[in-house]
Amino acid sequence: MCGRFTLNQSLAALAEFFHVENIPNLAAQYNIAPTQRVATVIYNPQTEKREFQQLRWGLIPSWAKDPKIGVKLINARAETVAEKPAFRSAFKQRRCLVLSDGFYEWKQQNGKKQPFYFRLRDGQPFGFAGLWERWQPLQGKPDCEEIISCTILTTAANELVKPIHERMPVIVSPQDYDLWLNPQMPTPERLQQLLCPYPDQVMTGYPVSSLVNNSRQNSSECIIPLGEDKSLPENIF
Repeated sequence: MCGRFTLNQSLAALAEFFHVENIPNLAAQYNIAPTQRVATVIYNPQTEKREFQQLRWGLIPSWAKDPKIGVKLINARAETVAEKPAFRSAFKQRRCLVLSDGFYEWKQQNGKKQPFYFRLRDGQPFGFAGLWERWQPLQGKPDCEEIISCTILTTAANELVKPIHERMPVIVSPQDYDLWLNPQMPTPERLQQLLCPYPDQVMTGYPVSSLVNNSRQNSSECIIPLGEDKSLPENIF
């Protein structure tokens, strides 16, 4: 699964990498958690351009009676996303990139949950495969407002992540951004081909402080590597 991630990149770097304009000033985020607003890129058919949007993490289906369901829908399994009622409509027409430069997974170790941080070796940002949805409150609920939310797709872990967790978020290759974002894509089978584990050769991972276990912690200390520990899997370094 993907329950926490980071985004600490300059606006110029994000604009250039994802080919978007008008990105607002974003504070560094070292511990992004569910229900928070996350940076995304969607495709606007009217302008025929990519656009930056901040969406709530945790997808709320349009038919949901209670927006609290979004807490349970922070991830969607790539293998079943085209079939599940909560995701199939968004998978057909409302796909997005969730911007990130690293993510966390946890491993049970010595009676504790040890967090690990994974990123690209070159430190570049990347886009998770995401879906977005627009939810409107039922009539008679003036205290509620429209919510645009998103979820992150997950797939089987690659060889780097596998010793820590069996799943990992789907990272879309830059050359496939247009394909993933295109709302007119007529063949879901072609999209499924993108939902595979990212090459482990271009990634790195390492254990980090348990600070990240607290979602209120948001400092660069969250991604500082711990000292080398011989009991950890060798290929994690």
